[in-house]
Amino acid sequence: MSQNVETLDSPVDHRKGPRRRGEELEHAILKAALDELTEAGYPSLTMDRIATRARTSKAALYRRWPSRAELVIDACKAHGITKLEAPDNGELRADVLALLRQIAAKMDSPLGGILRGLLAELTRDEEFARLVRERIHTAGPTAISVVLARAVERGEVDPAILGSRRAMVATDLIRNQFLLYGAPIDEEVIIEIVDEVYLPLVRIGG
Repeated sequence: MSQNVETLDSPVDHRKGPRRRGEELEHAILKAALDELTEAGYPSLTMDRIATRARTSKAALYRRWPSRAELVIDACKAHGITKLEAPDNGELRADVLALLRQIAAKMDSPLGGILRGLLAELTRDEEFARLVRERIHTAGPTAISVVLARAVERGEVDPAILGSRRAMVATDLIRNQFLLYGAPIDEEVIIEIVDEVYLPLVRIGG
């Protein structure tokens, strides 16, 4: 009598299983997208691969997201990759140090590999870069903007700094450090960015 035996090499139809809808299905898709990003990186990511991992159809993905770029951004936001808390220690230097340490810790976490790949992708994929600007950078005040606004209220920073190129120098520098050298980012580097570059640029009196 013959038997059907499934081996590790047998193809698996990941779409089989209980039917999911609504938030449950969306959560599964977003998690699948993040898992695929971790394993394959953005350039190799396809809607087919995400659908297979999420055990759903590609049509289910396209009903919610018109492109892989939009799906990836939602996956990153849902899993907190782009989220930063604005420190409030009552003093600019302490707040900027705390923020950069927070960024460095995220870069050194299991999410760091995803972050590095996505940051590099901004220079190669015009659609992805546009969506990041629209859906993340302009979705609300950034953590560094909140920190600076509080510093303006305390009289530490000139209001003209808000919205200027100088406002973003600290976060730009730590991002570049990560792209060039990876993680972990040394505490000495963080202190140098703040004390030798950022504070002289933005603080009243240098």
